[in-house]
Amino acid sequence: MHLLTIADLKKDDIDRLIGSAVTLKARHKKGIPHNPLRGKTLALIFEKSSTRTRVSFEAAMHQLGGSAIFMSQRDSQIGRGEPIKDTARVMSRYVDAVVIRTFGHGIIEEYASYSSVR
Repeated sequence: MHLLTIADLKKDDIDRLIGSAVTLKARHKKGIPHNPLRGKTLALIFEKSSTRTRVSFEAAMHQLGGSAIFMSQRDSQIGRGEPIKDTARVMSRYVDAVVIRTFGHGIIEEYASYSSVR
């Protein structure tokens, strides 16, 4: 499933996500190991910088046993000639999830249409 906007979620989905977040945070604070994302990799593709977004996703992946790969505009060919569809297809072969922070929602929609990461 692609989550492209909060409007894609129903109220019950949001309530369940918040409940899970509260539970996971409490477990982490108590030092209870929980690694459901062991062996999973998240790609963070940022055209638009954000300290809080980057740190929150990288910390979450680490705390849940996974890893994150950060790619800024300098690290990616998006916006420098490589079509978004090519980036989406290539990334789909290597990562389990993708977070994109960009200036236009259309870029996210186009990326999702070519990505097999769900």
